[in-house]
Formats: sequence, C-alpha cells, structure tokens
Amino acid sequence: MSERTALHLSSLLRSSCLSPLDIFQARQTHAQVLVHGLLSHVTLQTDLLLAYSKCRFLQDARQVFDKMRDINMHSWNILIFSHVQNSMYSAALELFDAFRKTGLRPDHYTLPPLFKACAGTGDGFLGRVLYGWVIKLGLEGCVVVNSSFLDFCVKFGSMIDAKRVFSDMSCRDTVAWNSMISGLGRAGFYKDALNCFREMLESSVKMDSMTIPSVLNACGGEGDLIKGKEVHGQVSKNLLYGKDVAIGNSLIDMYAKCGCLYYAEKVFRSITNLNILTWTTMISCYGLHGKGKDSLLIYKKMVDCGFKPNCVTLTAILASCSHSGLIDEGWRIFNSISSVYSFEPSVEHYACMVDLLGRFGYLEEALGLVKNMKVMAPASVWGALLAGCMMHKNVVIGEIAADQLFRLECRNSSNYIALCSIYDSLGMHNGVSFIRAKMKDLGLVKTPGCSWIIISGTLHKFYQGDHSHPLSVLIYETLDGIIKVASLGRGCWEGD
Repeated sequence: MSERTALHLSSLLRSSCLSPLDIFQARQTHAQVLVHGLLSHVTLQTDLLLAYSKCRFLQDARQVFDKMRDINMHSWNILIFSHVQNSMYSAALELFDAFRKTGLRPDHYTLPPLFKACAGTGDGFLGRVLYGWVIKLGLEGCVVVNSSFLDFCVKFGSMIDAKRVFSDMSCRDTVAWNSMISGLGRAGFYKDALNCFREMLESSVKMDSMTIPSVLNACGGEGDLIKGKEVHGQVSKNLLYGKDVAIGNSLIDMYAKCGCLYYAEKVFRSITNLNILTWTTMISCYGLHGKGKDSLLIYKKMVDCGFKPNCVTLTAILASCSHSGLIDEGWRIFNSISSVYSFEPSVEHYACMVDLLGRFGYLEEALGLVKNMKVMAPASVWGALLAGCMMHKNVVIGEIAADQLFRLECRNSSNYIALCSIYDSLGMHNGVSFIRAKMKDLGLVKTPGCSWIIISGTLHKFYQGDHSHPLSVLIYETLDGIIKVASLGRGCWEGD
C-alpha cells in the first residue's frame, strides 16, 4: 500500500510541479509525503527536490536536500543546475566544492552548468580546471559538455581556445555553431563570424532564432548589407522569426550600421510588441546618423507609451545628444536620471555628458563634472575629456586628462598621440619631443587609421598613408577633383 502511495505522489510531483505557479501543488504533495511517513523514500526525496527546483523555490529545495541521508548523483546535479539556472553562480560553485568532498566524480550532467557558473563569476581558472576533468573522464566527445565549454571560452574572450575546441568537435549542434558565431562577432571578427555561418549552412545545420541576431550583428559590424538583406529575406519567410522581437531589434541595428536608416525605421514600425530594447535600439540608430532631434522625439514617445528608460536607454539618448550638439537637452536628460528616475548616473552617462560638453568647447564645465563624480572617473571619462581638448586645442585641461589616462592605461598609445597632437597644433615642439620619447621608451607605436567599404561583396580596406590598393591613383585623382569642386562653393552649382 505504501509503495502504491509513493508511486502516486511521485507521479503528482513529476507531472504537476513544472513552474513557480505550481508551488502550492508541490507543498501540498510534500505534506502528503509527511502524513504517510514516506519522507525517507529515496525516489520521493529526489522528486521533491526536483519539484521545488522547477518551481524556483531553492530554499525549500535545499531543506529537502539537507535532510537526505543518501544523496545520489542525480540529486547533486539537480541542485547545482537549479542554482545556475537562477543565476546563483557562487552558490552553485560552493555546492560543487561540497560535492567533490563526497568523493563523487562529476559527469556530463554536472559539468555544463558549472562552466556557466564559472563564466558568471569570472573564474577562468576553475573553468579550465573543470575542462581537465572533461579530458580525465573521457567526455571530450560529449556534444553538450563541449558546447558548454565553448560558450565559457567565448564569454571570456578566449577565441583561440574556442576555435581549438570547436575544431576538435566531431559533432557540432546548433548551440555550438551559435556560440562560435556569437563569440567571433563580439570579438570584432565579423568576417570570420560570417564565414562560420556559411560553413554552418554548408554542414546542413539549420539556423534558429539564436543564430540570426549574431549573424546580423556581424553583418552590421562588417557593413555587409547584401548578406544582411539575405538574412532578412530568410526571416520574412518564417512567421515565427517575424514575431521574434530580438530578431527585429537586430535587423534595426544592422540596417542602421550599414547606413540604411530608412529600412531600420521600416522594421521598427513593423514590430507590434515593442520592448525597451527596441526603443533603445532605434534611439541609438538616430544618434548614429546624427539625428539627435529624432532620437529625442522617439524617446518622448517611448516615455508617453509607459516605458521607463533603463541605464542603456539613457546612455543611448545622451550619446545621440552628443553627436548632434544638443547641450541643453543633454543636461535635462542627465539631470532627470536622479531627479525623475531616482538612480545615480552611471560611468557611461558621465562619459556621454563629458563628450557632449567637450565636443562643443565647454571644457571647464566638463572638467567640473568629472571632479564632482561620486566614484573615481575611469579611462572612458578622461578619454572623452582629452578628445574634447584635442578638438579645441586646450593644453591646460588636456594635460590634466592625459596625466590621469597615463596612470589608468599607460600602454594605450592613443592617449599619448592625442596629447602630442595638442602640443603640435600649438607649436609646442618640446612637448611633442617629450611625448614621442616617452612612447619610444614604452615601446608604443601608433596604430594606423583604417576605413573600409564593401563593393559587390568584396571588402576594400584603406590605411592612413597606404597606396597599395590597385586603384589608388584613380581614387586619389577622383578625391582631389571632389575637393576642388567643393572648394568652389555653392555658386558653382547655382550657375554663377
């Protein structure tokens, strides 16, 4: 009789307790377990642990776990996984530490969430130690384990390790391909990301809703409008993709980065279930194209629709104001962060505001803002101030900003070059010589400026002072002609 009751209660726990909404059912069944004196039943203990974990009541799950006499491998895996699933990465790693002391060995269920926990806590050393366990236990051929380690490498920016793991995988699922494409794109290897996507399709692996945003990000970064439109065409053919907001946001971003603001607006208008990220993406797009007033209009419309801007939204609108020189509007939004939305401006907000003031010569105000920060100003803020000083040839404040940057990032050559440029523009030759000597002592070299364009699918790169392009003579002749025509003024075009 008791075994039949145990089976019935086990069935209830497994079939009815699947989400946080089912917590009442889980607790009611737990009470029945206690009433029938079945708490020592191993299967029921595991089922209770799983039920509370699925309902995301981890405190209850832990209480069940702590009362278990014989904790099996399955129970450890459930508790570790549920903590990782709820972003409680440090607690998951503490559980793993206790798990190791029992003498048990991790298996292919234990390791994937642990790699995610290592990425979440920034513990790269432990992540690599865990991969040592993968090799020791002979789990290199397990797709799930390899995919999770690949994702760990990507999140740490260890693309060399990621490529090695990816190359060694005998079987690659969609998750592995997605991790690789996403990682390459985030690392700035946009062309490699697009090549990886092509290889994925050639391997007969179908893209999913997670693949598309990563590919569109690479298209935007590479400026490959043709490929971006191809992906958009695939999206349009699939009704599920068409309703995916993340894909819609990525399309807006891709078109804006490729210079097609019209198409970005068209996609924006087609999205029916707008979220805060969609609004933020569109605000950024207008800012990228120097349309600060349009950014402000859509920002106002967003607020009127009941959306509360988050930190990223406020950074986007401040950056838009900076690119368009909207100083009064920028100050109003910056002040609203604390007065209206009741949180402290972030470092990014300060950097945007300093950039705005610095671009248009309000360098004293920008320096005052930096000095009044409640936290120590990072390199991004001082860098924005130095850039403003370079534009307006302000050596006094420029030296203050540069001195801070030399302390914060002494190996960044661009800071030395910026100060050197200020000295050079003012004819301060001793200052120029001093900075150049300092760069030489540190072994720093100037990274040449680079621009590029894609024509008929071919990437053409141009470096500062480089004449290696086969059409460079024709390009420079054409450019000289455009400059000469432009220098004649409007009268030439009006038939004067």
